[in-house]
Amino acid sequence: MENRIKLKVLGITYSQIQNGAYALVLAEEEGPHRIPIIIGTAEAQAIAIRLEHLVPPRPMTHDLFVSFAHAFGIRLVEVFIYKFEDGVFSSELLFDDGERQIRVDSRTSDAIAIALRSQAPVYTTPEIVEEAGIIFDETPEEANNDDTEREDTPKKRTLKDFTIQELQEQLEKAIDDEAYEIAAQIQQEINRRNENPGRC
Repeated sequence: MENRIKLKVLGITYSQIQNGAYALVLAEEEGPHRIPIIIGTAEAQAIAIRLEHLVPPRPMTHDLFVSFAHAFGIRLVEVFIYKFEDGVFSSELLFDDGERQIRVDSRTSDAIAIALRSQAPVYTTPEIVEEAGIIFDETPEEANNDDTEREDTPKKRTLKDFTIQELQEQLEKAIDDEAYEIAAQIQQEINRRNENPGRC
């Protein structure tokens, strides 16, 4: 299929539009546009734990789906976000079993969660990028940092205030509690510390 744009998963942030929801942010692999997609908490957790390479104590639904497909020699070739209408993104998964290829319709959040686990590419159309794409001045991670550091909010203890040992303990607890969104945030802070050993 010609004239498509390859996307990458940039991250997940809290939705500023809908309470109790998250925004999955996709980005052009070679371009400035970002595409925010509103998703639910469960889907955000499924994507977040994969982005942060966390291992849940029990397989999640998307892990089970991928394991099942691999067991029968079925490979996810790609995800294609082919339509954006009334604020809703429509996607399809292209599977290959070595003899034939089949396209299956899917919610975009599920498609991305499966693509991350299968290391499959994600594509969309230039029209969707033009209609739904936004050029951000900052990444979701930077936006989250701004939210936590506003001067007009009471000073609370944030992840930056914890020691590495405390963060590791909190990470283990979050995984045990299956609070994967929190676990992903903790893992991000641990990763930042490891990349900058001077930070305590």
